[in-house]
Amino acid sequence: MPEPWTIEGKVFRDHTKTLLGRVVGHDAAAIVQADLSAISYTIYRLDPADPDNRTAVDSHTDEAVTIADTVYDSLQTDAKWEKDATGYNFAHEIPIDAAAAFAEAGVVYLVVYTFTPAAGQGEPYVGLAARLECV
Repeated sequence: MPEPWTIEGKVFRDHTKTLLGRVVGHDAAAIVQADLSAISYTIYRLDPADPDNRTAVDSHTDEAVTIADTVYDSLQTDAKWEKDATGYNFAHEIPIDAAAAFAEAGVVYLVVYTFTPAAGQGEPYVGLAARLECV
């Protein structure tokens, strides 16, 4: 299984964050909507004293993500993407209307997306992870 797309960045306290990535499946090819049966995300608050200790953020644990709204069937190279010329196929804005996601400045959060392949295409896997410092 290829390594997950990993993002390092910052997020403002009490704001949302849109995460973009080029996610690949078990075959190392860029995913398309038909490759998936589900996507979910969890946000963790990381313990600065113990990197193995993380606490899930309330209302942002194993939350469903709509495939049709977040996965592109072709790589996108619009102005939102600055990493390379290849592009991204996944974009998700973390919802904060029901509960804050990044409520404490000075804390590092880890956002983990789990992708579940369509039937017969393998086990769920982490396809994207973001380590975000809250400022």
